[in-house]
Amino acid sequence: MLGKKYCIGTVIVLLSFWAVCVNATDIVKVTPLGGQEGEFCRQDRAFIFEDPNGTRILYDAGRTVAGPKDPRLGNINVVLVSHVHGDHIGNRHAKSVNAGSCTKPDVSIDATPNSNSVNIAIAKQAKIVTGSEMPRFFASRLKAAGGNPKDSLLVRFGAMQNIGGVDITTVPAMHSNGLAPEFIGGSLSESMTAAGITAYVGPPTGYVLKFSNGLVLYLSGDTGITAEQDVVVRGYYAAKLVVMNIGDTYTTGPTEAAYVINELIKPAAVIASHANEEATRNGKVLAGTRTEIFIKASKVPVYVPLSGKTMSFDNSGKCVSGC
Repeated sequence: MLGKKYCIGTVIVLLSFWAVCVNATDIVKVTPLGGQEGEFCRQDRAFIFEDPNGTRILYDAGRTVAGPKDPRLGNINVVLVSHVHGDHIGNRHAKSVNAGSCTKPDVSIDATPNSNSVNIAIAKQAKIVTGSEMPRFFASRLKAAGGNPKDSLLVRFGAMQNIGGVDITTVPAMHSNGLAPEFIGGSLSESMTAAGITAYVGPPTGYVLKFSNGLVLYLSGDTGITAEQDVVVRGYYAAKLVVMNIGDTYTTGPTEAAYVINELIKPAAVIASHANEEATRNGKVLAGTRTEIFIKASKVPVYVPLSGKTMSFDNSGKCVSGC
């Protein structure tokens, strides 16, 4: 029967004799945790992804999350780490939110040998989820810091694992993954430093996440162009939203990243990340930056991760608020 239908927090579409009620809470919230509120800055890597069911995932806490007491964190259920380089795992971090500046971030707090990621996971009683050989390292760090080594979970290339209602798997990333001696300590650390070598913890990774509303998200991590971005990320998982690292030299540069988006993955939308620059001022993208080049070269909407500004996406990858 045709007629009016009201749903709190919903959008109503009436087609002939059918009434479709779409719940507006079936969205994934994405919140960047950068160095300066409302800006996209040089050290910015960290994001919180919140599933519609409430599961909250912290990705690459790095140096801009001001330790476990950062008031922006709230409840964290899962900590993802793409690889163990200091700017991702967090060898150091800011002493407080907005410390330092966009061009000269504050990284005055030493988080070794545990790392910012491990310290946060222990404080929040969260699982650390990684691939390759990284879980054993994180288990040892958790144990040494008084946490539970069983909270370090393996998600290796292959099938997805469901954690907190979110399906997670790793995908290849073309980068390095040397563990610095400062995370090891003792005489071994001294010998490694003297020899100029790092420890091997397996290859770095990207991630594919499928949220409970059906949204599929690809997190590139630090990577160059890979065949898997076409065959696996697009061809098999059909990712609709991408967080793409565009920092050049250490990752795909802006034009290479745009190629990945335009020709390989072809998502509905992309969030720029890891630009290694002061990308914005007063929340506006600066001319001539890698971020601007990437935006202009991409054929899909590009969203700039302004720290503290939450964006919301539906299951098709469309931004429905905050963008």
